[in-house]
Amino acid sequence: MRKFLIAGNWKMHKGVSETSAFIESLLATDPTPAVDVVVSPPFTSLPTAAMLLTGSEIGLAAQNVHWESSGAYTGELSSEMLVEIGASWVIVGHSERRTLFGETDRTARDRARAAQQAGLKVIYCIGETLEERESERTFEVLESQTDGLGALESAELVVAYEPVWAIGTGRTASPEQAQEAHAFVRGCLERAFSTERAESIRILYGGSLKPTNAHELLSKPDVDGGLIGGASLDVDSFSAIIRAAAECAAGE
Repeated sequence: MRKFLIAGNWKMHKGVSETSAFIESLLATDPTPAVDVVVSPPFTSLPTAAMLLTGSEIGLAAQNVHWESSGAYTGELSSEMLVEIGASWVIVGHSERRTLFGETDRTARDRARAAQQAGLKVIYCIGETLEERESERTFEVLESQTDGLGALESAELVVAYEPVWAIGTGRTASPEQAQEAHAFVRGCLERAFSTERAESIRILYGGSLKPTNAHELLSKPDVDGGLIGGASLDVDSFSAIIRAAAECAAGE
């Protein structure tokens, strides 16, 4: 059985002092061991977060990584640098990286491969735009974005399905739409790896998941957690989503 994973992507929010306050509050809530929890602060807050999370079960993720270990890449960080400051996870291929900074499927895979080689676990993001959904190209896009994932190590891979049209818009895929997409992605993973490996890979939902819809979405059989944006910035909101995942894990 796949263990739920709730990951908070803070994007460009929370400096060092806010990160400290958030993590101290989160640790005080004593997150349930039934759910894996990851937080992803901005790069500048990673060392502070790593120090505060020492000895806890909460994972620490960076929001991006370069595919080379060193070189003339101004403004970039390597996987080895992230490991050195205490990160254990990294997010790659996020839709904002794709739409705003020219990320492609190829560069996302290169980042993921380099991250895994350095010992980082990868949250690999995929998802269709509103135009692609309305033109009935969702499955085509998802198949293209998962092509080549078989070159990665499945044991260190999590896939996050984020319908781009639902990110930060207040719109959310219905539980049925989310399940349909997740089931299709799992089929793609079967072709990339094997049925057994595909069944072990967690697929997160990443489109405006919040406390009010968490239980309904997480109760779907192929939804194994969430990559949370806005709702992860508030400790109470984030904790409520973690509790919803724990309830689903317990069959409640």
